This record gives sequence, structure tokens and C-alpha cells, in this order.
Amino acid sequence: MSDTDTTDIAGTTGAPASPAAEEGQGLIAGTTAGTVSVEDLTEALMDVVDPELGIDVVNLGLIYGIHIDESDVATIDMTLTSAACPLTDVIEDQAKSATDGLVQDLRINWVWMPPWGPDKITDDGREQLRALGFNV
Repeated sequence: MSDTDTTDIAGTTGAPASPAAEEGQGLIAGTTAGTVSVEDLTEALMDVVDPELGIDVVNLGLIYGIHIDESDVATIDMTLTSAACPLTDVIEDQAKSATDGLVQDLRINWVWMPPWGPDKITDDGREQLRALGFNV
């Protein structure tokens, strides 16, 4: 896989991310130059749970991109449900713990554009929220 390929959550490699990825259709744009795949890192990040909602950050659509360099240092473009969220440290600690052993280092690039919205939640995330009593 070249460093310009992108990978969706299901593990399909292809051209750069489509607009559907930006609209929360279950795709995470990513590049892999090292030995760890975007799919493996995405799976590990499913163990990172938003403390307020109880749903993982992948299915909430909070991960906008994953980039892994040739030294297996991962940079995640990530947002939160609110820019004023006081839990960035908690989520960052969870992400580092979840990816420990997979990558040499994990860096989170907090981004606010495009802003997160419920449209970014995956179908699985919606099912999980409904099970918790949310109307989505």
C-alpha cells in the first residue's frame, strides 16, 4: 500500500477519501507508511469510549483521519462533540492506552472543522445510542 492510499473501516484500500468520509458514512481517511495498518489502529480506537455518551469514538464519528508514518508514529485527526468538552485529557489517555504496543507514539491533532454533528455517527453507533435510550 502506498502512503497516499486511504483505507475505510472495513479495510478496503482505494483512492483518497470520498465526500462520504467527511459526512460520517463510516469511512476514516488514512495513510499508512509503517507496519501498522489504519484498520488495526481503528479497531484499537474502538476501545476508547466517550465518557459522557458511553459510545466509542470511532462509531461516534469523532475520528476524521489516521496517518501512520514509516516509524509507526500515528497522528489522529480527531474532534469532540463540543469544542468546550473538558474531557480531552481522559480521551487522549484512553487512546494512548488502547494503541500502546501497536504504534511507537500516538499524537492527537484536535480539529474543529468540520464541526462534529450527529450525522457523523455510524449506523452501529446509532444502534448503541438507541440501546442507551437516546433518540437518534
